[in-house]
Amino acid sequence: MKNLVGTAIGAAIDRRDGDSGVKGAILGYVASGAIKTVAKVGTLAAVGYGVFSLARNRARN
Repeated sequence: MKNLVGTAIGAAIDRRDGDSGVKGAILGYVASGAIKTVAKVGTLAAVGYGVFSLARNRARN
């Protein structure tokens, strides 16, 4: 259920090319999972950078 939107969008895009939509549904499912993973890693990197910068500035003063 959580990847239903990505699957539906991928199938609709694939059907526009005249295909059955199965390949697009699979790609949409994978892409929605990949986007979630990249967003989590990006958030973790941003928080880590903020903590590192705060610690570096506190050490200088």
